[in-house]
Amino acid sequence: MESIVKPPEKITLALSHTDSIAFNKLIHVSPQTIDKLIDAPALRKAIAKVFEWSTYRSSLSFKEYPRQVQLDKFYITRAFIKAIDATLASAQKSPVFRHSLVNSVLPAMFSAIDKTAEREAAFKRRYGFGPPRFLVLSPTKFCNLHCTGCYANSDSASREKLSFTIVDRIIREKTEVWGSVFTVISGGEPLLYESEGKTILDLARAHQDNYFLMYTNGTTIDKEMARKLAEVGNITPAISVEGYENETDARRGKGIYKKVLSAMENLRAEGVPFGVSLTATKENAHLIPSKELVEYYTRLGALYFWIFQLMPIGRASMDLVVTAEQRLDMYNRMFDLIKNDRYFIADFWNGGTLSNGCISAGRMRGGGYLYIDWAGHVTPCVFNPYAAGNVNEIYTRGGELSEVLVSPYFESLQEWQKDYAMNDEKYEGNWVLPCPMRDHYADMLKILEKTNPEPADEAAAEALHDPTYHAAMIQYDKELEQTIGPLWKKKYLKH
Repeated sequence: MESIVKPPEKITLALSHTDSIAFNKLIHVSPQTIDKLIDAPALRKAIAKVFEWSTYRSSLSFKEYPRQVQLDKFYITRAFIKAIDATLASAQKSPVFRHSLVNSVLPAMFSAIDKTAEREAAFKRRYGFGPPRFLVLSPTKFCNLHCTGCYANSDSASREKLSFTIVDRIIREKTEVWGSVFTVISGGEPLLYESEGKTILDLARAHQDNYFLMYTNGTTIDKEMARKLAEVGNITPAISVEGYENETDARRGKGIYKKVLSAMENLRAEGVPFGVSLTATKENAHLIPSKELVEYYTRLGALYFWIFQLMPIGRASMDLVVTAEQRLDMYNRMFDLIKNDRYFIADFWNGGTLSNGCISAGRMRGGGYLYIDWAGHVTPCVFNPYAAGNVNEIYTRGGELSEVLVSPYFESLQEWQKDYAMNDEKYEGNWVLPCPMRDHYADMLKILEKTNPEPADEAAAEALHDPTYHAAMIQYDKELEQTIGPLWKKKYLKH
């Protein structure tokens, strides 16, 4: 274990006599304080050390989960603190982004956060469990690219989209009913969304109490768009690449990489915090993640990295899926970069210890999420294309989005999560292999057959009745268990 640098002794002693409630009040600083911190890098560094030391102590004192799980969370939290500091540093160079952040975004978000506990308690009284923490929303299927293996099967011919009225209601309901202030926007290409004369920028302006992570191909982020994003202040773009120029252009189209670099330059000039979204396949898994790649994009201004391992859905095939050996290698490299170099990197599958396993279907024990696509399908996860309901139909009959959480399909997945990951707290499940859809497809098939959810598209419908696909997925899971299965007991349960 590396040594953790303690903050100054006086701060440490003060912190040791501060209970958790008081500490929460301490970190709930005012926008005016943050405005001052933007110009005070030395003070930010000192405060970061306080957070780091407090998080480390909490990690070691928390006994509910395996010790190494808690250390994984400490390492990613420490990396997150570093990314926040970089965001404040970039705001110092951008008067437009700084003004929006301090005068609009932070006051609205702090106001919403103040109501979070009350809203969560009200939700729990009604449903008997906690609400989801966030959702992923794809308001449009339309995209100007045609990427190989796109999970959304998006292209320029796709015209399906949600109305702005529906999208606005979804964000308002999750904020007011769940107490959720974080929203992920995907697609299609979100920056091409338009409905009722409104765009994604209008959505962000209407909901300054939410912070939006937006996955984008970056091709439409010119200087004007970068300035608009700075003015809105509560959107961070995660720009999609597949590695360097050769890998990106091979999947996304010739010349796309140069447009991506231009988008990053424009965002950097305006002080807009952005990250990188990486899709790993069998062909580029040696790069994702690698220290050279992460350092390269960090120099270009990226503050975080999201990794998606290609799922065999849509135009994808099993031939492109990373092998079990590649996935284990990706796991080792990712946690090495998080721990030793403090890069904020998240992988939906290899990062299961950071989230206590699968978080799909709203996960009733907390921290869950769900997905809504352009047609209104409400599915457990972006990569699980079977719906428990349709938000358009739910709202038309006067219902609420939250009702899908108690649907037979979602409840079956929630029970699977509980039995697999938290089986009498014996941890008989494996949080390094957390996904029912990808890592435990035989179990997923039983749930699909039992609850009969609606396929979100033709490919999902065909997969339900394709024995060749079933056999390939199940065989892949056996290879995962053989290769990665021992890691859980060896690294996480040995103590």
